[in-house]
Amino acid sequence: MYIGVDCGTQSTKVVVLDGERLEILGEAARPHSMIQGDHGRREQDPDEWVSAFEAALAEALERAGVDGGAVRAIGVSGQQHGMVALDAEGRPVHPGKLWCDTESVRENDALIEALGGERGCLERLGLVLQTGYTASKVAWLRKHHYDAYARIETLLLPHDYLNYYLTGERVAEYGDASGTGYFDTRERCWSLDTFALIAPELDPDRVLPRLIEPDAPAGRLRPEIARRLGLGPQVVVSSGGGDNMMGAIGTGNIAPGTMTISLGTSGTLYAAAEGPAISSNGLVANFCSSHGGWLPLICTMNVTSATTLVRELLGYDIERFNAAAADAPVGAGGITVLPFFNGERVPPLPEAMATFEGLGSHNFTPANLCRAVMEGATFGLRYGFDELSRLTGHPGRVRLVGGGAKSAVWRQMVSDVMDVELACPEVGEAAALGAALQAIWCERRQAGESLDLESLCERAVGLREETLTRPDAGRVAGYAEAYTRYLKILGQRYPVTRAG
Repeated sequence: MYIGVDCGTQSTKVVVLDGERLEILGEAARPHSMIQGDHGRREQDPDEWVSAFEAALAEALERAGVDGGAVRAIGVSGQQHGMVALDAEGRPVHPGKLWCDTESVRENDALIEALGGERGCLERLGLVLQTGYTASKVAWLRKHHYDAYARIETLLLPHDYLNYYLTGERVAEYGDASGTGYFDTRERCWSLDTFALIAPELDPDRVLPRLIEPDAPAGRLRPEIARRLGLGPQVVVSSGGGDNMMGAIGTGNIAPGTMTISLGTSGTLYAAAEGPAISSNGLVANFCSSHGGWLPLICTMNVTSATTLVRELLGYDIERFNAAAADAPVGAGGITVLPFFNGERVPPLPEAMATFEGLGSHNFTPANLCRAVMEGATFGLRYGFDELSRLTGHPGRVRLVGGGAKSAVWRQMVSDVMDVELACPEVGEAAALGAALQAIWCERRQAGESLDLESLCERAVGLREETLTRPDAGRVAGYAEAYTRYLKILGQRYPVTRAG
């Protein structure tokens, strides 16, 4: 048996996977709370991730009817970019600052300038620093909480922290490390000169974790943790990775030709590549994958987080919200939403605010508002889709995941807006499944088996036929007009954007 863990923004999910039949036998989840404040502060207590994991693991094993002694390996997926800064005792010196935290926007701007602008970032790192990355969070801590910064002995990402809790080892793998902002994504190594600009007082040999290959183990369970969890002492913990990297494995997106789009709290689009994929404008992040290649990626900040705000404002449950959106016409009666409630990453507008354009007495209806915010979130993804497709090619297949993918209305909208065929994987928890598959790959390679991850994914990742969605020619034309309107408003509001 193999355990897949996904430590996300809102919860930690655990799945129990039968390694022979590649069937999920049990799953469970536990929520996290959020520390929010002015200026875009978004933080969490790392201890909550541990507590959520322990409770979800116990329930998942119980639901699966599996004894903990049967578990052979664990793989951990985690939300990317979060700063987990630990002292000499392994305790956080500050709450974990999350990917969606934009409090460090000024520090990020200063770092980009110090690196020689966007061109300098691309030359040194293979990507352009974003406010959500770890680098600016470290610089922010140094500027605003120097006493805490001075106590840093280790800098980890969220999934690294769970690996550290499980094994006592301070390690990182290339995929998740790509999103720190002090990692050379071409050469797959820490960018020590960049780190020196960010944290000149910190010794990188001391505070940065050891880098390992994606098929290498982070370690084995510490005996005291094995006893606490009711697992055997020889359980292997794989390298794990960022949630997008694990989602790529969990959707079978590990070879060119496929794109995964996630309709989650944020939106992500990524496609496997065999070599570095550097965009000239820096909008595509040249991340490494967690299966040995590269995973060029685009992230938008406002997807279900935006639709949830409008849904809750209207007092609708999800079913009623989807029904209302379905009742409204393509283009939402002329209403256009820039849904930047949390700022935006692509295009890079960390301090942007949400706007509703084109409102009038003739179209101000709940149905139009529901459809308009759903369309606005999808147009943001289209902006990223065009950028990524220019770099990796138009995808032959799209795998749609995330909470929003459960909506047939939203699936059809994505298909029409992107003019692409899509389907949802049978397993909705793609990141947790990917983590479990990576754990199999790692554990069996350690045992001397020459297991191929691609063939493993082919066996494990199926598609739900009822979700197969093809674009409708009439709606494709209608959305081309509505998207042009979106780009025009975007350019008027934010002239610095590089609209596709």
